[in-house]
Parts: sequence; structure tokens; C-alpha cells
Amino acid sequence: MGWKMDDLTKEQRHKAMTSIRSKDTGIEVKLRKALWHSGYRYRKNYAALPGKPDIVLTKYKIAIFCDSEFFHGKDWYTVLRPRIRQGVNPEYWEKKISRNMERDNEINQRLNFLGWTVIRLWGKEISKNTEECVAIIKDCIFEQKVNNTDSLFEATEFFDDFE
Repeated sequence: MGWKMDDLTKEQRHKAMTSIRSKDTGIEVKLRKALWHSGYRYRKNYAALPGKPDIVLTKYKIAIFCDSEFFHGKDWYTVLRPRIRQGVNPEYWEKKISRNMERDNEINQRLNFLGWTVIRLWGKEISKNTEECVAIIKDCIFEQKVNNTDSLFEATEFFDDFE
């Protein structure tokens, strides 16, 4: 096939990789601004939870991660993994991204066990369809409000039996 994944020099690649941020990325800021304008208040990079979620709505116990497609393995088996295998240093990247995906699953499980709802959004989804991403979060909040209201009604009915 002869297709190469990387046409950058070692110095260019180094510069590109060192500019990648772990927090306050463009996609995070864009989603946070949209949530703020919708009236939602949040914590960012909340260290009290496993995985330090990018955005946390503590009031609703919702942890939101803004994942980049490359580092978190979007379309891993069909697109990304085959591309990586043709690129530079494939063993390193395959191992790194596989471990990132495993860690994402572990963090999801830990947060779910603690009673948190986890939402993972892809960077391109946030960039291109921010309002749709906000709608997903609003739907999740609505479901939680409905579930909490149901619990409140059940408790009220329970105490009504004693009167």
C-alpha cells in the first residue's frame, strides 16, 4: 500500500506532541461554555473522583469526559488500529491506546459503582455538534430528576401508611 501515517520530521512531531494539553482543551472549553450558557454549574478536572473527569455536575452526580478520537481509540478495530499498524512506531501506539481504552473502561466502572453517571463525548462531536452534546447531558439530568422524583413519591407513600 505504501501509505504512511506520519509525514512530519522528528522535530515537527515533537513540537506537535508537546502542545497537546491534558486539561482546558478547546473541546472542553467549548462544551463548558455551552453548559454555562444553559445555566449549568460544574467542576472541572475534579480530582475527588476516579479519572479526574473533565466536567462534573456534582448536583446530578454526572461525570463528563471529552475524549480525543486518537488517544481514546475511536473506531479502534475498523479504522484507527489498522492505520497505526502502518505508521511509525506501531507497537508503542497500539499498546498506549489499548491501555487508554482499558483505563477508560475501568474508570467508568468505578464511577458507576460509586453511583455516578458517566458521559463520554468524542472531540469531533463536541466541535461539530455542541448543542447535541448539551442535549445528551440535559436528557441525562432530566432522567435523574424523574428518578429522584419517583423515589420521593415512594418515600412519601411509605410514610403516608403510618398516619
